[in-house]
Amino acid sequence: MPIANDRIARHHFLRALNADTYYPDAVVDRGRGILLRLCERIEAERPSGLAGLYVLTHAATEEFNVLQEAFEEAGSEIETFAREEIAEDFAFVAAAYGFTGADVEELIATRDW
Repeated sequence: MPIANDRIARHHFLRALNADTYYPDAVVDRGRGILLRLCERIEAERPSGLAGLYVLTHAATEEFNVLQEAFEEAGSEIETFAREEIAEDFAFVAAAYGFTGADVEELIATRDW
């Protein structure tokens, strides 16, 4: 399903991780896929409030929890810099879909990284 939101379609998710050789491109690309699938779900399910949005972002965060293993296997990890970059992109997604009151920590509350 193509992304309908222009801001999302133009956004380069996890750009700073791509720019740093510590983070393997193939694993970062998988993270980008998680965020794009989140956007597709938001567009398909159209949550009416923050509670509905948080259900979707928590599911995406769980995918990042699993992806953490791939980072480690590639000699990398989701550490402070990566956590901040991922959190910023979750916040960007929320804002782009009109959820300006979303709490960044709640968006990724299920994280274990």
